[in-house]
Amino acid sequence: MSAAGVYETTKKDGTIYYRSSITYKGKHISLGSYATEQEAARIYQSASHLLQSNLSLEDVLSRETILPFEKQISLLNYRDNGIYIKNPIYLYKNYFYYYLDASTPLKFDIDDLFYYSNHKIQKRGGYLFVADYGMQINILSRYGIKNYSVPGRDYRHANQNELDFTYDNMEVINPYYGVCSIMKQGKPIYKSQIHLNGNYLIGYYDTAEEAAVAYNKAVDIVTAKGCTRSFQTNYILSLSASRYAQLYHSVPISSHVRNWNP
Repeated sequence: MSAAGVYETTKKDGTIYYRSSITYKGKHISLGSYATEQEAARIYQSASHLLQSNLSLEDVLSRETILPFEKQISLLNYRDNGIYIKNPIYLYKNYFYYYLDASTPLKFDIDDLFYYSNHKIQKRGGYLFVADYGMQINILSRYGIKNYSVPGRDYRHANQNELDFTYDNMEVINPYYGVCSIMKQGKPIYKSQIHLNGNYLIGYYDTAEEAAVAYNKAVDIVTAKGCTRSFQTNYILSLSASRYAQLYHSVPISSHVRNWNP
């Protein structure tokens, strides 16, 4: 007879392995699959101890246990908040933490709970992404921040906490492709550039909208010259069609771009 919470099962090739699970508040929760009955039993015992204990979130974050870290957070959240979420999320009233590990809690607004309950956040270098429809989607895209954006130049965390992804804390500085803000004589101006075989300066402009239109115009110029690179262009909600056409006609483009040849 198997230990409590442990079930013997067999792979297609005949190999025996052991599944561990626990039932709490009427919910059956899988704890994973293990090579030995002893290992599966220890996992069950660790989960049972956590659910029946008075351990706080801080206690769980500081202790070592054989129970996988993500499962600890899921079980603790279920014990304390009554909602089981498979991802390592701990709920508060108007926000939640998504734990990449014990020292990396990402803070999100409660409005994002459904999305991150169903999408696992992964990290590669400094790049945070989820798998969605077979693609790697940068989590910054939910704030209108482009993939190539540079922190501090194109966006910033208003409270300087780089783990705080609540909407009020995410400040987009440069929302347009090919545009960045720089300071000149104490006032911001907008630099527009396009990447061909290296970065080509398009020009400097008084507003971000002008710089964005200049980028679009530069894309049209090099595409007409035979550039086969696929460029994303700027859609500028603040400009009417007539104002966009006026700017497009009048905005200056550097000779480096106008004289470019493939």
